[in-house]
Amino acid sequence: MTRNDTQTTDSGVLLRSDGEVDEETLAYARTKIDIVVARPGLPAVTGEVRITKAAAHHADRPWSATATLHFGRRDVVVHAAEATGHELVDQLQDRLRRQTDKAAHSGHNGHRATTPPWRGGPGTPPPSESDDRTADNHSA
Repeated sequence: MTRNDTQTTDSGVLLRSDGEVDEETLAYARTKIDIVVARPGLPAVTGEVRITKAAAHHADRPWSATATLHFGRRDVVVHAAEATGHELVDQLQDRLRRQTDKAAHSGHNGHRATTPPWRGGPGTPPPSESDDRTADNHSA
């Protein structure tokens, strides 16, 4: 029997399932997703996680998941595939944590490139008015 289910985690992320996804795997996924997105320092998270179990029993990795989350002005998309539901959720949690950490810390962590001295960056003395050298000083 194929089941399509939509639930919401405690943090407000939609959790969808396609195929024969058991309730134990969904509860495990809700817990792990909430651990990642409800961490202090992260803005409010919206989006969805879709867990699918393929009907083909001969597949090596019948479990797959896709997470599309939005927090602040950042988007995180994560894909995972595994042989069992618990392995899938663990892999999804690891990838979500890594990607949310990367997105949360990118752009405002103080590691900006500075302008090099030859382009007027720090360490370049300002030109003085008594300096008689000019760029157009050519002999005619």
